[in-house]
Formats: sequence, C-alpha cells, structure tokens
Amino acid sequence: MDDELARLREEPGRAAVLLDVDGTLAPIVARPELAAVPEATRAEVRRLAERYALVACVSGRSGDEAAQLIAVEGVTYVGVHGLELAPEAERWRGVLRPFAAERWPWVEDKGLTVALHWREAEDDAAARRALEEVAERAEAAGLDAQWGRKVLELRPPVAADKGTAVRALLEERGLRRALYAGDDTTDLDAFRGLDGLEVALRVAVASNEGPDELREAADLVVGSPAELLDLLRTL
Repeated sequence: MDDELARLREEPGRAAVLLDVDGTLAPIVARPELAAVPEATRAEVRRLAERYALVACVSGRSGDEAAQLIAVEGVTYVGVHGLELAPEAERWRGVLRPFAAERWPWVEDKGLTVALHWREAEDDAAARRALEEVAERAEAAGLDAQWGRKVLELRPPVAADKGTAVRALLEERGLRRALYAGDDTTDLDAFRGLDGLEVALRVAVASNEGPDELREAADLVVGSPAELLDLLRTL
C-alpha cells in the first residue's frame, strides 16, 4: 500500500480523504453525547483540509452534529449514513417517531434514523434479545434494521448509504483518488463507494466489537483511532 499512499500524497489536489467519526476520529465512549475528538486529531484534520481537494466526514450522526464535534472549517459533513443526501428519506420521519419514543435507556434520535444503544446494559444478552423484538417491529413497519457496535439503528428503506454519499462527493468534484477510514458495519458501504477509482485506499479501524468483514475488505488495518492519526500524519 506504500505506492497507493504515495500516489495520494504526490497530488493532493486530485485526491480526497474521507472519514467516519465515532470510533474512527473520536474514540468510542459509553454514550454518543460523551464523544470527543482529541485536539491532535482535530489539528490533523485541519491540515488535511488545507492540503487535499476534499476532506469529508461521513457520519452516522447528523451532519450538523458531526460538524460541531469535529469543529474544523473547510471539511464537508454528510450525516445519517448518507441519508441527508436522499430527499426520498424524508417521508419516513413519521414512521420512525414511535421508535424514537421507545422506553429504552439510550435512544439517539437522528431524525432520519433512530439508534438504540446497549453499551451500558447490565445484561448484554437480555438487551440484545429485547432489541431483536424492536427490530422485528421496525421491519414490519417497513423500516430497515441495521446492527452495529452495541447499537441497533432503524432507518428508511431507501437506496442511500455511506457508499452512495462517497460516490456523490467524489463525482461532484471529479476526483478519482481517495482514502476512506471507518470502524463499523456501515463503513463497508463506504468501502464499496471507492470501487472503480484509480487510487482507492480502504482503512479499517479495528476493534473487538467491529465486524470481521470490515477488516477483510480493508487495504490497511489500524488498531485504534490513535493509530489512524499516525497514518493520517503521513498524508
């Protein structure tokens, strides 16, 4: 991968750096509202934004929330796994409302999706079983149920994901070289969004909770957000 990294570095005006947020730039914490991006990481994202044609954060959070968390100007923020770029997702807001009101300790209402977290559950297996019942009800209502790192996310059944967002961002700017880094199931879609580029680097931020498929699909694997920071410093 050294040659591919070199091709990104040598012509940054023709390349993009695309990044997930939670678990990638911000270490995973017990609840999403506790997340923080280390200042050293923020400084590196700022440097990359000044150097590359495009630096974007493609997050499961809303775009506004991701922008507040990263707090770097010059970065493009796309939220809710790319659904913010899909107008047809809007009509599903009403279907999602009852699930946003679930009696569950850690519900994250993102408007276009609802995430139910069980990281702090006393009984991990019991929490998973309870959420499987929620997933069944959501699917009966026409929603998609997606499992991630200690989270069940309910989302509209529209053809929009991190992969469609990545392709749209690159095509809009005519870019054919890109790196994407992520840590969870939805980042597999973003990896596929790089298919067909002349330079495509897929970086998995691995963890015990992350999907094996992400590591298998990656060109490079790092063991933590701190190790990803070391990689970004080479760009």
